[in-house]
Amino acid sequence: MLATLYAKALDADAPHPILRDQYAKAAVARIDYDWAVTTITPRRAPSVAIRTAHFDTWVRQFLAVHDEAVVLHVGCGLDARIFRIDPGPGVRWYDVDYPEVIELRNRIYPERAGCVTLPASVTDSGWLAEIPADRPALFIGEGLTMYLTKEDGLTLLRRVVDRFGSGELQFDAFNTFGIRTQVINSVVRRSGSILHWGIDTPADILDAVPGLRLLLWQSVFDSDTFELVSAPMRLLGRAMSAVPALRNMAQYHRYAFGREC
Repeated sequence: MLATLYAKALDADAPHPILRDQYAKAAVARIDYDWAVTTITPRRAPSVAIRTAHFDTWVRQFLAVHDEAVVLHVGCGLDARIFRIDPGPGVRWYDVDYPEVIELRNRIYPERAGCVTLPASVTDSGWLAEIPADRPALFIGEGLTMYLTKEDGLTLLRRVVDRFGSGELQFDAFNTFGIRTQVINSVVRRSGSILHWGIDTPADILDAVPGLRLLLWQSVFDSDTFELVSAPMRLLGRAMSAVPALRNMAQYHRYAFGREC
């Protein structure tokens, strides 16, 4: 959580920022922490910024069609997405994360009309009952699935689909190879986290969550935001794309459910 926040703050000060997240920069200034522990550097920050920028684009696309929607920002951490997106008054936005995360979030960010923070583990079944199901729903799970077990992750997706009449699921994932290589991921290793769930193809989701339709599945290297990184990083991405296991090591998933809109 702190590593991704710091990456966005560093990006805000970059000569050519991708996300331009001044909220992240202000949040970092309010937190007393040795940020070097995250191992995030200005050179590594774009890899986080492009992922967040990608989901910001998808969220804007959904809300452009559904100006009265409910947004489930699940495992929100300290991301300032609601402030960057600035949704209209018809949107009900819910930031969901562990109680200690929500407590910190409420201290470093101002209150926002239309936004409710829910202190809960995303795998608990109770928090969804607090959310009205009378409008299209957008589920955002950025940087979340790989930290869940397969059983917990699929159960969470099924609960969302079962509760709402229509909407979208948007999340990123690592493939099985990406999970296996977590020992060389310094950000994960230093945080003490463990990655569990690898998703190799959309069939892993479609076969397990009834009612979904695939809208888009793509490698991070194929996304529009990847073109915003430096030329050396783009060259490395093209080289990695030639190896199937590396090409889909990090992926973006987008699914629709319910009534056709």
